[in-house]
Amino acid sequence: MRSQNNYSLNKGGFKKSALCLALSTAFAVPTYAFEEAAEEIKGIERIEVTASRRASTVQEAPLNITALDGDVMKNQNIGKLTDIARFVPGLSIPQQGRGGNNIIVRGLNTNGTGPDSDGGTVATYFGEQPLLVDVRLVDVERVEVLIGPQGTLYGAGTLGGAIRYIPNKAELDVKSFEFNLDGFKGSESEDIGSESSFIFNLPLIEDTLAIRGSFNFYKDPGYIDYNYVVKEGGISNPDPDWTNAEDVKSNLRRVADANGETVSTNRLALRWMPNEDIDATLSYLYQKSETEGRSTTSYQTLGPTNPLKDLVGKYENTGRYLEPDDTTDSLISLDVTVDLGFAELVSATGFSESENVGQRDQTDLLYSLNYSYENFPTFSAFTRETADTESFVQEVRLVSQSESDLSWIVGGYYNKATDNGGYSAEYTPGYGAENGFDTVDDLEYLSFGSGETIEKALFGELTYQFTEAFNVTVGARFYEYEIEASSAVSIAYFDGKVEPGTTTFKPGNIQSTSDDGDGNLFKLNASYKFSDDIMAYATISEGFRLGGTNGIAACPDPLPGNQIVCALPHEFSYQPDTTTNYELGLKSTWLSNRLHFNATLFNVDWDGAQVSSAATTNGNQPYTTNAGTANSKGVEILTRAMLTDSLTAFATFAFAKAELTSSVPGLFKQSLIGNENTALATHYSAEDGDRLPASPEKQFSLGVNYTQDIFNDMVLDVVYGMTYQSDIITRTGLKAEGETIGGFALSNLSATVSADEWSLTLYVDNMFDKYAFTGSRSTSRDTGVAQFPSQIGNPATTGLIRSYGHYVTAPRTIGLKVNYAFDM
Repeated sequence: MRSQNNYSLNKGGFKKSALCLALSTAFAVPTYAFEEAAEEIKGIERIEVTASRRASTVQEAPLNITALDGDVMKNQNIGKLTDIARFVPGLSIPQQGRGGNNIIVRGLNTNGTGPDSDGGTVATYFGEQPLLVDVRLVDVERVEVLIGPQGTLYGAGTLGGAIRYIPNKAELDVKSFEFNLDGFKGSESEDIGSESSFIFNLPLIEDTLAIRGSFNFYKDPGYIDYNYVVKEGGISNPDPDWTNAEDVKSNLRRVADANGETVSTNRLALRWMPNEDIDATLSYLYQKSETEGRSTTSYQTLGPTNPLKDLVGKYENTGRYLEPDDTTDSLISLDVTVDLGFAELVSATGFSESENVGQRDQTDLLYSLNYSYENFPTFSAFTRETADTESFVQEVRLVSQSESDLSWIVGGYYNKATDNGGYSAEYTPGYGAENGFDTVDDLEYLSFGSGETIEKALFGELTYQFTEAFNVTVGARFYEYEIEASSAVSIAYFDGKVEPGTTTFKPGNIQSTSDDGDGNLFKLNASYKFSDDIMAYATISEGFRLGGTNGIAACPDPLPGNQIVCALPHEFSYQPDTTTNYELGLKSTWLSNRLHFNATLFNVDWDGAQVSSAATTNGNQPYTTNAGTANSKGVEILTRAMLTDSLTAFATFAFAKAELTSSVPGLFKQSLIGNENTALATHYSAEDGDRLPASPEKQFSLGVNYTQDIFNDMVLDVVYGMTYQSDIITRTGLKAEGETIGGFALSNLSATVSADEWSLTLYVDNMFDKYAFTGSRSTSRDTGVAQFPSQIGNPATTGLIRSYGHYVTAPRTIGLKVNYAFDM
């Protein structure tokens, strides 16, 4: 996997009273969870949450948590994780399209802004199971977002926080059906997009056994055009005579809306409750995502001498090859809850699998290296990648249920994650045969990686209620891990490591490495209720991320004279990194539950921050290293008001100043080239005070919801929402050709008419058709400036490199949704 921005491969109805309908369809700010309110009680509703492993509400829980329930997600047209981030202060997920999400909390990120830059600082869960999948939000009861390190209860990967998808349970006494249909049209799309779903709940044995199923199909036609794709690699000229229309037409083809996506998401859940003490659910989740290309544009990013500079439009990508990416994920889980009287026993067992196949244009990376490939008249290159991973997770915990002042949680955790072997194969069509190299399909580069990580942990929390108003909780987690990895890398034209005519390494060329470690984490939380409506809390919590090996063989001594991919001692492995969070919070309810105001002050210290922005000195292979210390401090505020019985409003604000607090000499390299030219590489140091990338310092959102009875038996809801973010930078401290991307605001509007069993919604996303960059692919050096003396003045490279691009906001989209749900 060379470092040209490769993608990460590891990857009921409407029956409500008028009042409850008005409240549940309000533009809810997630942080408000509630118990069912009696019909006669006025005020803001509350949604139950279980993030602390005990049932409570957001206003009652002494931690920074945001929750959105299913009704809110429907009314706000929230279908995926990036939509949720718009309304959670402190959470940032740049729109990136295919390849995964870079989830950032409180600015804790050291990598870039592309999908391959996710450093794993936020863990995602589906039910009780950790699952690194952006699941479509179908038949989901609620989503809970925990802001701040959550290491004691949630383990590795929670440096910044955790996100939990809570699916709806099968109901034992209700037979229900739900149908949803959504059609939408983007202003830059040629075709109409759609989403359809069917959800059912069937008791098989009343009050004992039930099955629930959901089936969803989503199709987005896309809006980015690939207008310069070669017709036949190695034969078609990727850079024809741009002044000759016939020459262009004979070599290139246009593919409209080439970043389209189809997602199929299905789930079956069988729930068994033989008595009041045992509740077990066996479920199967399947999601297949097929993405046609990147959501990046080359608009205003091409070099000054590139002939396409003034031809590329706002939604055009200049890739020479299409860049599809297909991922299939599945999860089988068994959750069992047993009431033991003195405690609740919970067993959560899960087995997940993920398979990925992707392709990306690699021409520009090879142009930028000093291999003289540019002298081949019709040179172009692409990479195909595969990955196959699986994970087994078992957690067992006891949660006390006594009435005493002392309550506790204790548990054990085991996770075995296996990489069954992934390949990255780079092809240069026509070049190998022309130059006498005997490799299959002109294979130029091949890498292989496999491995296994085993993590074990014991964890627990103790809470003591000193008075009715004052509680203190202490928690701890003790963990250990082992990592084994195997890898091989070949410059297939030159080193002879690959069997002729195959993509298989010769015996003895796959190298094995291993690593292990252990550690402990602690938590201290205290809360005090000044009244039933006002609570303050203070938290000190820790989060961590596993260390490991980069899976790159160590360099021999001495180095050979030809091209080689290997790791120097400081490139071989990386250590765990940890965060320590200091937080003060206020949760308050005013005016007889018609106003909520919550605020949090935080300070997070990050030690040994892992960075994957570097590449090996020999062979340009991406690797992870540790980058010293960093800090994030700021404030998060959210408020919601019921202005009248028909009008509600909300607002959120977040500020996070995230920066390095120690210098890291030579962390970034600009010119990443072969072993024999290392002296030409430009090194940049990360310095104390450098701002961390990819996340805005300021975020703001505002929304209003107006509800009105119409035609006696129907309800009209009109919802407006606006979100704003300030600028971001694409590299730590703007080093190594990083850039500043300006802030922007987006507005959404919807109107819903609903009756007992159906609803009809007209919506407009990005209603003002705002065009804004959300991140970048590669850096501004990739615009065609010659890197080496042999390339200066060479028209094959100077000015023709095109890999630099921007991710952009989706254009204005207008849609119509129909929902029909009924019980039998």
